[in-house]
Amino acid sequence: MNSRELLGNIPYKLISGELPEKIEHITMDSRDAVPGSLFVCIEGYTVDGHDYADQATKCGATLILSEKPIAIDGPAVLIVDDTVRALGQLAAKFYDYPSKAIEMIGVTGTNGKTSVAGMLHAMLMKLGEKSALTGTIGFDLNGEMHPSANTTSDALTTQKMIAQAKDAGCSHMTMEVSSHGLVLGRLAGVEFNTAIFTNLTHDHLDFHGTMEEYGHAKGLLFSQLGQDLSEKKRAVLNADDPWSDQFAKMTSHPIYTYGIEKDARFKADDISMDQSGTTFLLNCPEGEYEVSMKLLGRFNVSNALAAITALYAEGYALADILSALAAIDPVEGRMQKVEIDAPVTVFIDYAHTPDAIEKALAAVSGFESNKTIFLVGTGGNRDKSKRPDMAKKASAAGYVVLTTDDPRDEPYDSILKDLEVGMTHSNYACIGDREEAVRHAIQQSEPGDIIILAGKGHEDYQIIGSVKYPHSDKEIALQEALKKYS
Repeated sequence: MNSRELLGNIPYKLISGELPEKIEHITMDSRDAVPGSLFVCIEGYTVDGHDYADQATKCGATLILSEKPIAIDGPAVLIVDDTVRALGQLAAKFYDYPSKAIEMIGVTGTNGKTSVAGMLHAMLMKLGEKSALTGTIGFDLNGEMHPSANTTSDALTTQKMIAQAKDAGCSHMTMEVSSHGLVLGRLAGVEFNTAIFTNLTHDHLDFHGTMEEYGHAKGLLFSQLGQDLSEKKRAVLNADDPWSDQFAKMTSHPIYTYGIEKDARFKADDISMDQSGTTFLLNCPEGEYEVSMKLLGRFNVSNALAAITALYAEGYALADILSALAAIDPVEGRMQKVEIDAPVTVFIDYAHTPDAIEKALAAVSGFESNKTIFLVGTGGNRDKSKRPDMAKKASAAGYVVLTTDDPRDEPYDSILKDLEVGMTHSNYACIGDREEAVRHAIQQSEPGDIIILAGKGHEDYQIIGSVKYPHSDKEIALQEALKKYS
């Protein structure tokens, strides 16, 4: 792309060198620079990209975007006030604003983002569409999975993924939208058609400070739908969560509501479930419909309502939507039943907030013929204020295993002591090593027990120090159950 065209909307100051005629590539990783690259210096939490401009130059970068003067020979150097903001604008321009070419669905909230996004992606493919999905689990392009580093990727990666989805012929792309991603500008240049809110509960206060700031961050998704009412956009809000009233005020586009407890355009009644799935009665603008799905739990009824409402708002026939819902499998690592040859039932789940833990336990309430064993862990060097509440909610189980979830640089004992404060009974164990904790949960089981391994879900690693080590709750549980019950 012509460099002056690319930089047309960016206020900058040229401090050295001469602008190259073209930019062939944009990167914020000096190792990925090639001849003709624009290297954008980003100051991160642990690494400052300004320190790697020379390396990018040696790899062929012909233009450097920086927030401060850099003494370097060869490439032109441009100074901008905020390289993160500039990167979002440049990436969208470089990839020719790909989100305008396909239907974009954004899902935000504390819990349920992955489930709702995954359900939408799977249902769209059942409806015959080509579809892409990006979020916690990775980047799924028409059923082919690619890894991603964050729930909401950086602005450059985000635009590149949307462009890939467009080029692959996708009609839709569904994105999990994190509060971090919104505040840090990772969604710059993304035009969403449908914005979905699941719920807002205690999480990430180490980053946002207060629930009010956390809520306002989520609200950016709805305010960023814009004011062009000639565009077909809509907000899908959970009537059961009071923050929906605030988010409704943040957009001028049509509002579609769903809920279980409160009146809503799409409401679920007569909910019934067993270990094979859930049924409920859907009341909506077109009447009453019996709904059946393989997903388990009252919280998944809410997630299903969000997906149903969004697809209805997108214009799909309700009968087709409900047929697609009935056909899809549970999202990986979200109250996912482990197929296990043992007289116990094991679920793996991503629950890592007090609200999610409460909902996971409620999902299996009444299923057990003996007791429920709940393993709960929390991350090191992260929001400590939620730890006692997590253990308090986990105390609803007959036996609790307190452990860690990506301890990073924080000692096991520090994490476990914070959790232990919240326990309301003495039927628990504190085991810092998560693999040992999972094995203990299986060892403590008896025929008829239900075991929920919470916190990691689909993840196949543990972060200890700054290193990712292979780890799978599912595989460890299978191995230990085979030893105990064979």
